[in-house]
Amino acid sequence: MKGIPFSYSLRNLWTRRLTTVLTVSGMALVVFVFTTILMLAQGLQETLVETGSYDNAILLRKGSGSEVQSWVNRAQAGIIETDPIVATGSGGKRLVAKELVVLIGLPKKETDKVSNVTIRGIEESSLALRPQVRLVRGRMPKMGSSEVVVGSSVAKRFKGADLGGELRFGMRQWSIVGIFDAGNTGFTSEIWGDVEQLMPAFRRPVFSSTILRMNDPSQFEIFKKRIETDPRLTQEVKRETRYYLEQSEMMAKFLRILGLSLTMIFSLGAIIGAMITMYAAVANRIGEIGTLRALGFRRRSILISFLVEALLLGLCGGAVGIFFASFMQLVTVSTVNFQTFSEIAFKFSLTLSIATKAAVFALVMGLAGGFLPALRAAHMNIVEALRSK
Repeated sequence: MKGIPFSYSLRNLWTRRLTTVLTVSGMALVVFVFTTILMLAQGLQETLVETGSYDNAILLRKGSGSEVQSWVNRAQAGIIETDPIVATGSGGKRLVAKELVVLIGLPKKETDKVSNVTIRGIEESSLALRPQVRLVRGRMPKMGSSEVVVGSSVAKRFKGADLGGELRFGMRQWSIVGIFDAGNTGFTSEIWGDVEQLMPAFRRPVFSSTILRMNDPSQFEIFKKRIETDPRLTQEVKRETRYYLEQSEMMAKFLRILGLSLTMIFSLGAIIGAMITMYAAVANRIGEIGTLRALGFRRRSILISFLVEALLLGLCGGAVGIFFASFMQLVTVSTVNFQTFSEIAFKFSLTLSIATKAAVFALVMGLAGGFLPALRAAHMNIVEALRSK
């Protein structure tokens, strides 16, 4: 005897349109939450990873978790600058920059709540090392002056941070002469100025890090060993992409754990809803199930038929949830990075991997909700079922 046709399951779902829509809506809500949390963590990681370049290396003090905690003195920076791995740019200028990274508190436009913003002291070569940075308004600051440029997300979210404004920090007044954009990177959440002006303003006699472009990225491990075994130096070397990935790991892990915890709780409700729907379907079709059994359809065919209905509910809920979650890619959010304690703006990011995980999650919810009702339908007594017609 052949199995029950797929169209039978579709017809039964269509017959119970109201309960089908309600169940699908509940599942879609859970999938939406699940997907957006994963998109949030993915967006944060992508923003920070894209901030770095594979060809760049960053040197930090050993044991420091971020540039804010690191230091490189001038003598050490001079040794690093002369390393043969440093690439040269136009005019034969070495592509290496000694930078300062500190945090200041600025009030937000909407709430007046003070949040940490990253101040980065740069050199002229810093721009050559970050080709993704482009000026959108105004001009770059003059070296040796109290001028700064701000990232586009800082200009949008913080008071007094727009072009022509002034900010007071480091016991000085700083004029904003430009707004820059760095695409989907963490630099858009920073303020840049001359490192030699910012160091005395913050009473910092040392740099935070040294960034350089490698003329041969394949020689990274040799360069890393040379620097980390030099007795004159106390720095460790990381690829810039690896460094920024590490900056996102703690926050991304927290978001994923939080998201999974919430969706597990919400999914119980969705599974119960699917179970109620499927039990109702069994109760309303007792006579129909008896007829199918009398016609020779096996218990296994009945079981599979009801499981298919449950999986279709889950699939529909997953598709709707993923569809609405995809619109979150149009939203930009900001949060404080646990490792740098500075605020960073980023977008939700939907990938094929996330969509697949969400779809599988929805199917599992459907299967969990439909298994017991399907089992009940499959093991129903033929005579009793026919009597109820």
